[in-house]
Amino acid sequence: MTRKILFILLTALVTSLSVQPQEVVKVGAELTACYFPLLEGKRVAVMTNQTGMAGDEHLVDLLLSHNHNLVGIFSPEHGFRGTADAGEHVSSSVDEKTGIPIWSLYGSGNGKPSAEKMKAFDILVFDLQDVGLRFYTYYASMARLMDACAEHGKKMIVLDRPNPNGMYVDGPILDMKHKSGVGWLPIPVVHGMTLGELALMINGEGWLPEKRVCDLTVIPCENYTHQTRYVLPIAPSPNLPNNHAIYLYPSTCLFEGTVMSLGRGTPYPFEVYGHPNYKGSAFSFTPRSMPGARKPPLLNKKCYGVDLRELPDEQIITAGFDLSYLIDAYRNLNIGNKFFTSFFEKLVGVDYIRQEIIAGKTAEEISKRWHCEVEQFKQQRKPYLLYEE
Repeated sequence: MTRKILFILLTALVTSLSVQPQEVVKVGAELTACYFPLLEGKRVAVMTNQTGMAGDEHLVDLLLSHNHNLVGIFSPEHGFRGTADAGEHVSSSVDEKTGIPIWSLYGSGNGKPSAEKMKAFDILVFDLQDVGLRFYTYYASMARLMDACAEHGKKMIVLDRPNPNGMYVDGPILDMKHKSGVGWLPIPVVHGMTLGELALMINGEGWLPEKRVCDLTVIPCENYTHQTRYVLPIAPSPNLPNNHAIYLYPSTCLFEGTVMSLGRGTPYPFEVYGHPNYKGSAFSFTPRSMPGARKPPLLNKKCYGVDLRELPDEQIITAGFDLSYLIDAYRNLNIGNKFFTSFFEKLVGVDYIRQEIIAGKTAEEISKRWHCEVEQFKQQRKPYLLYEE
């Protein structure tokens, strides 16, 4: 009887251990003991937006409640509150809640702060939720701020956050002749790194102009690996409302460089695609003007196309950077090169994808072109990784 009871107790213990929930991820902003001491007696500026939360408290409020001398807030694309349209000029202003000046970096000049702004602070705290794509602009803002800090002798702290697309690396590496605001560094479309890791790589690979090096400290997340399925608590921008859209984003964003709609102006951007002339589909949607998409492509035109909302997350992740949606739409419309706009190469970062789609190649055939360079990039980035792959 004793042995039987012991066996039952041991079995129960093993079972309970095996079903223990994953430890909760703590983002860099929550680890105040790691970076608050660096801010003592300093004039502090932050680069953040609505995603800059430490638990239930925004970074700006957290710093002020601990009496840090916060002198300015830099804001990226979509603005400090994250409500502006993609690519929209965002003006500088004042935060109504705190009275602290907001200095917009998006849509103004080269995206770097003026010398006057750089003189206003001693240390810059960077805290943005990224989604791990070469054409998502937050990492480019980070690189420009690193360069400004390097030029002006300022320290920069990156409060790291998980990458929801951090579980794989895929897509061609940017041909730097296509460098733009949506393609800033020689990295794949899906780079699989957090912004903290990427900041270390920018320094280590000499990617700042004139090989400048930023005085950088990264505060890593706790309980995170690259395979963690991190569900974003706050949408990082108006047209990425959920993780499913974020998983599809690497592939469906390519429609931005075509005549298609990818659902901007609907409740499900990046989860559908369509066009008034798409043939053979009963599914339809009509883009409307709405906050975050005031003038979406094909505004008020009924589009027929494909609904990807029921596609399982794991299937999307396994497929990676998937050209099959793009090729389907290209063949369906049957308008040749008129399907693409001049913006397409800025997104994909290379010339050959348009050429090979026009030539009739399959998604699988085209993807073989970047396989080797992706493997090389994985080796190149290894010294900068902060989390288990």
